[in-house]
Amino acid sequence: MEQYVIKGGTALSGEVEISGAKNAALGILAGAIMTDETVTIENLPNVKDINVLIGAIEDIGASVDRVDEHTVKITGSSITRLSVDYEYIKKIRASYYLMGALLGKYKSAEVALPGGCLIGSRPIDLHVKGLKALGANVDVSYGLWSARADRLAGNHIYLDKVSVGATINIMLAAVLAEGKTTIENAAKEPHVVDVASFLNSMGANIRGAGTDVIRIVGVSKLHGTTYAVIPDQIEAGTYMCAAAATHGDVLVKNVIPKHLEATSAKLIEAGCVIEEYDDAVRVIAKGRKLSSTHVTTLPYPGFPTDMQPEITAVLAIAEGTSTVSESIFENRFKYVDELARMGATIKVEGTVAIVTGVERYTGAQVTAPDLRAGAALIIAGLAADGITVIDDIKFIQRGYEDIVGKFTKLGATFAEVDSEHELQKFKLKVS
Repeated sequence: MEQYVIKGGTALSGEVEISGAKNAALGILAGAIMTDETVTIENLPNVKDINVLIGAIEDIGASVDRVDEHTVKITGSSITRLSVDYEYIKKIRASYYLMGALLGKYKSAEVALPGGCLIGSRPIDLHVKGLKALGANVDVSYGLWSARADRLAGNHIYLDKVSVGATINIMLAAVLAEGKTTIENAAKEPHVVDVASFLNSMGANIRGAGTDVIRIVGVSKLHGTTYAVIPDQIEAGTYMCAAAATHGDVLVKNVIPKHLEATSAKLIEAGCVIEEYDDAVRVIAKGRKLSSTHVTTLPYPGFPTDMQPEITAVLAIAEGTSTVSESIFENRFKYVDELARMGATIKVEGTVAIVTGVERYTGAQVTAPDLRAGAALIIAGLAADGITVIDDIKFIQRGYEDIVGKFTKLGATFAEVDSEHELQKFKLKVS
């Protein structure tokens, strides 16, 4: 019965250090098995999704050395199995990156179909289309998808829809394919660029990552490297929104401000002051009134879908009526009922949430339906009057490193409990 318990009402202040980007690290870890030489990956976030993927990589025979909680050395020369049905792998979405990596290196792979958060339909049809275009025979059945090829050959691939997962997976397979591959309508997210930079550091030839056309010239083999993962823009955005919702003053460190521009712009529109530094942003909401604004999620450089629940948690206590339009995932508003328990007034019509600001949240017992929705509930709990208890925190632990410790350092009264006795003890302590 692991739960988070928060006594809200304290304005956050101080500094917070952002961890490595989970979504970049997952693609990079998969790419690390594509050489027989040793690859060292630094600035890994210590979160469940990362640890599950490392376990899966170890399970197929690769040598894994956990140097420390943020550094791992992987050597792919000892891989003995090309079938990935590791017990927990179906729980994470990014298990599909092992398909591109194993197919690229060994021309054969079988991977359990991916799981992750239930935020809407996330089919693998674009992945299948891309791998088939490179020459693979792909089969999806019995909860597994498998691909085999005598040889992979470069091709021109147009993605019907912008997809981060498909872009990275095709990129992984194509770097060891013969000839040239062009991916059109490619995703431009920072973690796509980071995976491409990592593969290039291993000897790949990828150009155009960060634009909508990626060009890859296949190479015969990759070599070892040492690489540091970029900071996590969604973790950073979460702390930025928490600073706004609590009317705090927080310096968010170890970030790339360029990656945060869409989030910064909406917080400025909502009444915050944002100061940018070389590798930090400061969010000042102390003494400032939050006001309504309108948000539409879009592929990068638009407003990130992964920040949609968090910004909604801020706008629900802003003066006036805001609209939040979700253009990426159709089930991303499942947290709205939970915010309503805390006093929010939000009406969902199709893919649009109409948010009428209330004066404050009130503490309640709520359930996290997915990773980013869980982060939104934490933000609401931090801003609420009274005590908030959050169930199903396993979703939140998938993507946030030491979230209790980081918020506590900013002045929050926040704990993880695993029994009714501990919960009552916390309540007694803070009452």
